[in-house]
Amino acid sequence: MKTKHLTLTFFVLIALTVALFTVDLATGSVYVPIGDVVNALLGEKVSSKGLKDIVLIFRLPKALTALAGGAALSTSGLMLQTLFRNPLAGPSILGITSGASLGVALVILGAGCGLSGAGFLGDLGLGGNLLLIASSALGAAVVMFMVLILASRVRNIMTVLIVGILGSFAISSVVSVLVHFSRPEMVQAYLAWTFGSFASVTWDQLKVFFPLTVTLVATSTLMGKPLNVLLLGEDYSRSMGLDPWKIQMLVLGITAILVGCVTAFCGPIGFIGIAVPHLARALLGTSDHRILLAANALLGSSTALLADLVAQLPGYRAILPMNAVTALLGSPVIIWFILKRSRKGSGPFV
Repeated sequence: MKTKHLTLTFFVLIALTVALFTVDLATGSVYVPIGDVVNALLGEKVSSKGLKDIVLIFRLPKALTALAGGAALSTSGLMLQTLFRNPLAGPSILGITSGASLGVALVILGAGCGLSGAGFLGDLGLGGNLLLIASSALGAAVVMFMVLILASRVRNIMTVLIVGILGSFAISSVVSVLVHFSRPEMVQAYLAWTFGSFASVTWDQLKVFFPLTVTLVATSTLMGKPLNVLLLGEDYSRSMGLDPWKIQMLVLGITAILVGCVTAFCGPIGFIGIAVPHLARALLGTSDHRILLAANALLGSSTALLADLVAQLPGYRAILPMNAVTALLGSPVIIWFILKRSRKGSGPFV
């Protein structure tokens, strides 16, 4: 890729992310003028204190959560697609999100916390938040490790996908059993959480969520060369002096924590992880991870911010479930990718 085109592409992605971030702060049930949004962020005078509170207290945590959560999910999806050398791999498709959801369900429903509302995490202290992240990441890691073992033994990609989907159903059935034996208010809280939302994260939770996800996403951007080597196969990795098992375990650990963290705080949000990497490859016209990882993270943030804009229905008090919005945005991308591959017969990462 030419340097000029690459620079222009990244400039457009950064500008798009900043623009969507600003618009996300401005829109909702109450419109806040862009000038007031900028002044509130810069600490300048705003036309009314109420508008300043709306931006800084209610909308800024949501926008920051979408920014970090979208980057985390898209990075996880790209790394999984590379790890399994499978264009349809993703946290939700392989059952990894379901594993993370099971970890959260075991803590929330199993602990007997009589909490209510989509923002039930807000009633937990720092220890409770860390416990949810740990349990969610552990559930994601267990499922991913099982899929990784299966992939090493069964070379048929479709078999791995089918087992992942079936495993997701099995995990969902375990959660259903937990829900069945839980109190009604706990069930209501858990079901509201499963719809997915970036709005339930508070400032206190953001102090844990944002640094953790941003640090891991930034770390993953330094793995471009190992992921490029891994994409060419384990034999080639060894010939280059790299241990493919160590790379796989590193990808496993980073992805499990990213998926677990986003799932714990925002709910099981689908389609961003599987759809955005394909958009990034199509936009850049390359599968070089040294370039792709950063662009994919920016595009993931933009997609999450766009989904949040659609979900909150500007001008109305009603809010759509995030999972419904991401499915509407992501499904056409997957369909387009499948049709494109069927016409051209190209490789999975071209």
